[in-house]
Amino acid sequence: MRLGAAAYRRFWAGVGERFPDLGGAASTRYYAANEERLFTEHLAPLDGLRVLKTDLWDEAKNTRILAWAAARGARPFGVDISEPTVVQARAAFARSPQPLRAAAGDVRALPFRDASFDAIYSMGTIEHFDETEQAVREMARVLKPGGRAIIGVPNRHDPFMRPLLATLLQATGLYAYGYEKSYSRRSLRAMLERAGFEVGVETAILFIPGGLRILDLACHSWCRPLSILTAAMVWPFVWLDAHVPFVRRHGYLLATVATKAERKN
Repeated sequence: MRLGAAAYRRFWAGVGERFPDLGGAASTRYYAANEERLFTEHLAPLDGLRVLKTDLWDEAKNTRILAWAAARGARPFGVDISEPTVVQARAAFARSPQPLRAAAGDVRALPFRDASFDAIYSMGTIEHFDETEQAVREMARVLKPGGRAIIGVPNRHDPFMRPLLATLLQATGLYAYGYEKSYSRRSLRAMLERAGFEVGVETAILFIPGGLRILDLACHSWCRPLSILTAAMVWPFVWLDAHVPFVRRHGYLLATVATKAERKN
């Protein structure tokens, strides 16, 4: 269900307040390893890099990817529409060598000047509202010429049909993340190019059934003894990701690396 602006903010504030911490789950460790690979392969060197993340869900509840980047010298910035999530993300950086500069804000109207960042990381953010193209234009605006963005959205052609699962859960009101769209690789590429990006590497992360990810998180959060079983179920996908790189392109989150064109004299 699509919500008005005020209801949308209230929804995500509630998610930030009540959602459990997913860190430590087997599928979250797999997710984190995938994100770390993206940063290492496409944004390195990280030392001194001004990185903007377009939501702070990972920092408050999930993979802590910005903290990982900060430990390697990156200068982390972030926005999130949920004030409770921003507060939790800041708290997670209390002992970090690099402070998190975070603000409650909307990726569709980023509170930053033009050309403020060396890199942008947006994974699983822009599919949750209709004005996705506006958000992509905002990312292009605040990225420096020559800067790189890694932009990820749900994979419409996920072989495990996660978009269908998400649609069914949304229809029954059981999907914890509200409204969500999915994209083909072609449609994501076209959207980025319309915003002025030059598309480079097109890959994906999380080659795993979406239902297994949800089950693993549920067991980790509410029935920890059973998480031993779900971790065993996650392991084959971790192994495939590590040993059969081809499968990475078919993960349930597309991840496209795009560069903002240099200014012409």
